[in-house]
Parts: sequence; structure tokens; C-alpha cells
Amino acid sequence: MASTLFHETLSFGGSSHGQGQQVVPFKTSKESLEVVLLHGNLDIWVKEANNLPNMDMFHKKLGDVFGKFSLKVSSKIEDHMPHKITSDPYVTISVAGAVIGRTFVISNSENPVWMQHFNVPVAHYASEVHFVVKDSDVVGSQIIGAVGIPVKQLCSGTKVEGTFPILNGNGKPCKPGAVLTLSIQYIPIEKVELYHRGLGSGPDYHGVPGTYFPLRKGGKVTLYQDAHVHDGSLPNLKVDGNVPYEHGSCWQDICNAIGQARRLIYITGWSVYHNVRLVRETDKATNATLGDLLKTKSQEGVRVLLLVWDDPTSRSILGYKTEGIMQTNDEETRRFFKHSSVQVLLCPRSAGKGSWAKKQETGTIYTHHQKTVIVDADAGNNKRKITAFVGGLDLCKGRYDTPNHPLFRTKETVHKDDFHNPCFTESNAGCPREPWHDLHCKIDGPAAYDVFTNFEERWLKASKPHGLQKLKSSHDDALLKIERIPEIVGIAQIPNLSKDDPEAWHVQVFRSIDSNSVQGFPDDPKDAIRKNLVCGKNVLIDMSIHTAYVNAIRAAQRFIYVENQYFLGSSYNWDSYKDLGANNLIPIEIALKIANKIRSNERFSAYILIPMWPEGVTTSTAIQRILFWQHETMQMMYDIIYKALVEVGLENKYEPQDFLNFFCLGNREAVHGGDSLDAKGSSAPNTPQALAQKNRRFMIYIHSKGMIVDDEYIIIGSANINQRSMEGTRDTEIAMGAYQPHHTCSGKRHNPHGQVYGYRMSLWGEHIGAVEESFKQPESLECVRRVRYLSEHNWKQYTADEVTEMKGHLLKYPVEVDRMGKVKPLPGCETFPDVGGKIVGSFTAIQENLTI
Repeated sequence: MASTLFHETLSFGGSSHGQGQQVVPFKTSKESLEVVLLHGNLDIWVKEANNLPNMDMFHKKLGDVFGKFSLKVSSKIEDHMPHKITSDPYVTISVAGAVIGRTFVISNSENPVWMQHFNVPVAHYASEVHFVVKDSDVVGSQIIGAVGIPVKQLCSGTKVEGTFPILNGNGKPCKPGAVLTLSIQYIPIEKVELYHRGLGSGPDYHGVPGTYFPLRKGGKVTLYQDAHVHDGSLPNLKVDGNVPYEHGSCWQDICNAIGQARRLIYITGWSVYHNVRLVRETDKATNATLGDLLKTKSQEGVRVLLLVWDDPTSRSILGYKTEGIMQTNDEETRRFFKHSSVQVLLCPRSAGKGSWAKKQETGTIYTHHQKTVIVDADAGNNKRKITAFVGGLDLCKGRYDTPNHPLFRTKETVHKDDFHNPCFTESNAGCPREPWHDLHCKIDGPAAYDVFTNFEERWLKASKPHGLQKLKSSHDDALLKIERIPEIVGIAQIPNLSKDDPEAWHVQVFRSIDSNSVQGFPDDPKDAIRKNLVCGKNVLIDMSIHTAYVNAIRAAQRFIYVENQYFLGSSYNWDSYKDLGANNLIPIEIALKIANKIRSNERFSAYILIPMWPEGVTTSTAIQRILFWQHETMQMMYDIIYKALVEVGLENKYEPQDFLNFFCLGNREAVHGGDSLDAKGSSAPNTPQALAQKNRRFMIYIHSKGMIVDDEYIIIGSANINQRSMEGTRDTEIAMGAYQPHHTCSGKRHNPHGQVYGYRMSLWGEHIGAVEESFKQPESLECVRRVRYLSEHNWKQYTADEVTEMKGHLLKYPVEVDRMGKVKPLPGCETFPDVGGKIVGSFTAIQENLTI
């Protein structure tokens, strides 16, 4: 019999707080069950358990020895006899080893009543849905027993409900009469009406269901690509009404918004660097830094608050300073504002309750990753309103760039004091800078107040004194109570755009965050469920970014366009490392969407842009690991698509890349007059530094975190497509999803050509160097093959011996995908040009959470 003691450890990629993995070390069925695809939603009620065994007799005996000292530490959900020590049960629900739901813990009860409801998306090949009853302990947990419901039984769509024996490793009830009462019903994706009408389908659309913040109507969104856009640097585009599409300049607008603020400036960041210059290369350019600007505003009486991740590797103690592995400049920024009225709160990523190991892991490898700027702005009639910027751009070193993405030419001008390239191990002298591509947005209207609420909730939690901090001054009174400032209109009074205004936007704010990072989540888990929060162990979780991505993919009708710094997930369906714990559904949902469209004989395309490699040294263990996970993710997706082609007999007519393609970005600069082939600092002719300098090429780092669906719906935020960003208990994230109701497929009989369309075409114009007629229908086979041809042409130019100026930056991701969907290294190009490192990655040693 396998041990029933279950520890959620690093080796399984699990998280004792989040969803993670659930290994059931024994069979819950005597028969061999068929593996079937569950793709849709599971509607589940976990009601109650009866006659559970007392798993705490050992603790009771210890208590008798040590004067009844209780070793149990957890909140008490229901009344119990104080003298009795017994199990603290909860239930995890898992499919294919991936946990999809978890009840709250009920302390000291052998007959717990949860009456907890779950409606969860599934995209899993599995034979059973497991309900595992566990006893919560301070460290780890113990399996009491499990109930298995055969997936085949669910596929008919009928509700399975009743009282089921809780089995142990012997295949017998863990205790006579031990039972679990539950109900479960499977609703396949084709029967969920929400997914068949597209995004924003009509006036009755209420936004993404099951989220913390509601859909806010009547706002305005401004979309940005890169930190700055020069006039005339991007193609002229027209949107509906023959209106020219306007290319915004993000950092210029942020600078203007900060300068025009009268009451408040609240900033969150993974990194905020006081010495960065927001405005360059324009007639308004100055030498003023962000720090200077914020100090000036605070001296004017504006409340300026910075909430910045506290990198645990950077320290300033008794004059001893360490820069920190991530080079976020957090300590330097704190010192700059120390004697000003600008308040800087360096916020460590805290695990709250849990084991010492879990606290160490969370505090060491996870971050606060949100990037927001919130200000008060002119609302007319001598009133002020809240406006918010959200996206992937931190206000720090290395982020300022333009669609031209120069490598060498601006090193002594625009980027003279802003060189950033952490991909080399030796001196950077003579090396190319790392070009930076990102997505960002500005929200005007009611949804901006939800971004403001997020800041308040985080600030209140971060400013709450802990331990020795209680001796220091408190920051909790720093927040302005805007409801007491008559000048600032509230969310209900903010002037909205009319529903008849063709330029109106509907916007919804999403997060990945847990109750260890915000104040204001309910204390009672039962109330939390009503706010669409997920129960973890000792924590409540907002996972609405993941919910939003899954909802948007499922509702997509024509195409999906993704730009993201990482792309990995759905590991439970990989060929290997299924227990890694990278369980987000996004990759498999895209693959299944394409497969379903193939079976329906409908065109559908997915374009996914990721960096050529994750930022860092390509041969390092961590980078090789991420590349390996991304390769596993790609392979899983192409396998699903190829099988769908075979199923309908189209494998000879089409190949998987006619539906799904991966790309990256790169640039190459020819030598012009005045340019120098400066070789100083290169210790040897074949180092990555020397080769990148000689060949005058480098990747453009894609730091974007966004997705466009059908040219009508867009998600932009701080969240990467990996488990760190999607789980909610790891990195803290924020994003927004938005659409224009007058520019959706349901609102128009033709393909929508509103602002989302203009933005996507502008991005393609930046990446490809031009726009073509076929780009207007990205789902078409003509467009897919044309874009792939251009990217392959650019790759040849990027890797050629001759250095030539690149007009287009879009490169085919450097792997070969054959007609059967097998992903292999490119022949003759198994490693990255100049910098080395296997393109498909490698995996050694034990699994961990850092790289997923």
C-alpha cells in the first residue's frame, strides 16, 4: 500500500496555497477506465462528509503528554468541543493530477459540512475526477481517503450526485461509514452558449463571469506599443468611419498625466527607478527624471505613493549595499526619496501562513509584478476623476524604446545612461543594447477606479506593521480617502460615454493575487466564494486573469494573436513531466480551439509571439529550463492539431503550421557613416559579446503581456503566460480586458475595424515593416502563409553572413515543425546565433517552481 502522507513539495511543482498537483497514491476504481477528453465546465457541489477518521490521535497523545498542548494551528470555521482534537478536513478536486478546486478547511470535525459550489473550466484528458479528502496540518497534509467519479459517466451530461464511500489505499472505506456527499455535472464546451457568440455579444453581455471586478461600461481606452512612437514611424491606418488610427506615445502620456495631477499619484511596479527619463527625442524632452518630477509634485501638495517590490537580494544595511540579482534599483529609489514627502513602500512577496519552507520559497522566488500608474485627472466642471495606466512597462532602466528598436545607434545619445543587456556574462562594452517591445494602455472611466481599489487594497496590506516593523511609523494613513474629497467624483458619478457613442469602451479589470497581498478579502471563506475568490490552504485567491484568458479563447471565432514574454502551461497534457504543476489552461485551450475549428471545417489561426529566448544568459540552467518547458508546450499543441487533421482526413492538404505559428523579433543594423565597430571589451573573438558586435544583431525582447481576439477584444496587463503569473499565489498581477460594443462581430456584419483592429494592424506594421491587404483577414490561409513566408525571409536575413539593414523584425521562431507536428531544432541551427544555448532547451536536476 502506498503511503497516504502527501507533501506538496518543490519536486512536484505544487503550491500549498494555490491549485498545484494532487497525487492520489492508490486506485479509486477496481476497473481500468477509459481516458476521455473533458473540455468545457464542471459544475460541482461538495456538500458534506460523515464519519471521518480521527487523523490526530498522534497529536492527542502528544497533547496528553505535554499538558493538552494543541499542535493544531488554523482558524475555526464551525463550533466544536474544545476538549476534542480531531481532523481538520478539506477536499481537493483534481483531474489528470491537476487540482481544479479546493474547499476551505473545517477545523476539528469528523462530520464537516461545506456546501461549497464550484464552476470550473476543464480541458483535460482523464479517466476520473478525484475528490480527495485531506487533513490539514501545520506542515503538509495527510490524505484521509478519496472518491473517484469516472469521466465516461459524466460525458452523457447527466448530473452525478449522491453519497460515496471515501476509500483508502486498500480500496475499502477509510473508516466504516465514512462517506462524501457531492454532485458533479459536465457541460461540454459546445453547449455553453457564452462561447458561441463571440466577445461582447450584444447589450446583454455582462463580461467575464466568475471574477472579482465587474464589467464597467462607457469608458475609454488608449492603447500603446512601446514606450514611445515617433511621428510617421508606423504605417498610416484607417479604422471604421475612415478615421485615421492614432499611435499613442505611452511615456509621454504618463509624464503629462503625472504633471497634471492635482491630488494623487499612486504607482506600483516590479521596478521603479527614480533616475529614468520619461520624455526623450521630442521638442518637450528634458533632462528631468521621474524622481525629479515626483518630488516636484509632492512639494505641490500632491500625495505621491510608490508601492514597489522589495527584491530580497538587494539590501542596504549599515552602509553595506548589494545591487540585487534582478537589478530593480529598489533600494536606490528608496534612498533617493528618503527625505522627501514622496512615500516609498518596498513590499516583499509574503506567503502569510504556512510552513517555513513555503514562506522562504515565496519570499525568495516570487514577486509583486503589477505595473500601474494612477492619477487624478480633469473631469470638467472643476471636478477630478481617476485615470489609470496598466500594462507591461515598468518605469525603470532599459524600457524606453521605439518601434525602430535600435541596437547601436542610440547608445551614445538616447540610451547613453540607459544601457540594458543582461544576456552577457562579461563586459558589455561594444555590445548591442537589448531592444525592448511592450504593450501598455490607459483607462479612463469607471474601470480606472477598480485599478485604484487594487492599489488601496495592496497598500493597506503592505503598510500593516509586522514584527519589528511595529516599532516604525505606519504608512496606513497615507492613502487619500477620495470619497471625502468633493472635487474627485466617485465611480457612480463619473461622466461616461453614451452607449450610442461608437467610441465607447467596456472594460473589466482582472488580477492574479491572494489574501497575503491585499487587505479587504472576506475573513469567512463562505463570503469569499460569493466574491468569486478561490480557496487555497490558509489563503483566498483571485485568479481572474486566467479566467479571462480562458473565456476569451473559448469565445474566439476567427483568430487569436498573442504577444507574451513567456508561453508555457497545460503540463498535465505534455508527453513528459506531467506533474510539473504548470497547469494553466491557456496553451491547451488554444490548441483545442483550433482542433474544433478543423473538425467544423472553419478557418482559424493563432499567431504567438515570444522572445527568441528568455532574458538572461542562454546557456544558464534557468533559461535552458524555460526553453525546454516552452518546447514541451509547443509540442503538445501541435500534436493536438495534427491529430485533428488526421481525424478529418486533411493531413495531406494542410499542415499544423497552417493554423498555429510561433514567432519572435530580432533586429540587425548595417554600419553607417559615423558608426563604429568598436571592439573594446571583447576578450576573445568568439565570445557572445564579440559575435553579437561583429554580426550587429540581437533579439528584440518581447516583454508584452497581451492577447487580441477577432480584432474585437483585447487583454493587456502584467501577467505572463506561465504558472507564476496565472496561479494567483505566486507573482501578483493586474490586467484589463476591453472591447468596443459598436465594433464587435455581433455589432457588425463584417469583421470589426475599431480601435482593437487598428492596434493589431499597427503592431503588425511595426513587426513586419509594412501592412498588406491579406492582414485584414488574419484567419485566412493566405494571411497565415504570407506572414510565415515573411518571417522565414527575415530569419534568413538575420542569420546571413552579410550584415544588412532589416526593414522587418518578425522572425519565424527558430524551430522546425514538420507536417506531422513534430517540433525539432532547425537543421544547422540547433543553438541561438552568437549567444549559443540550445533553442529547444534542456532539463537537468530536480523540478522546481522558479522557471514555470
